[in-house]
Amino acid sequence: MSEEQFQYESIGVIRTPFESPDGMPIQPTGADDVEGTVEIDESYAEGLQDLDGFSHCILLYHFHAAADIAPVEVEPFLDEETRGVFATRAPQRPNQIGLSTVEVDSVTGHEVIVRGIDVVDRTPLLDIKPFVPDFDVPDNTDTGWINASKSTIQSKQADERFL
Repeated sequence: MSEEQFQYESIGVIRTPFESPDGMPIQPTGADDVEGTVEIDESYAEGLQDLDGFSHCILLYHFHAAADIAPVEVEPFLDEETRGVFATRAPQRPNQIGLSTVEVDSVTGHEVIVRGIDVVDRTPLLDIKPFVPDFDVPDNTDTGWINASKSTIQSKQADERFL
């Protein structure tokens, strides 16, 4: 098998009230009331057709504010133990791709107003996918080492460890 190099280009930008990762919610669950705007490049505006029929969408984006190093082990926000990076949602990754499932408030022209956004302002957007519970929520799941309650996740904020 040969290795291929992939290069993705931003299709837009995510606008939020968070100027840096420090103090930001660590997951959309902790950002329930936070509103953001997903601004799609005009050339992709027609691709937003019918998105307003979905209550939620998945945003895929580039962790542009994370440190460039890609450790194989990290200490995640919800734990004090070192974990393998692929068993975490840490922003420092070999390919700094993030995802957030957010609520779709409205779609107008080339903008999507969303709620529950947990990303830094001006984050480059890579893709949008509709959230479909029958596709995206498997039965009989295990959450590994993560046993934090929803209230713990909601109150936890990012700190300097991934800057």
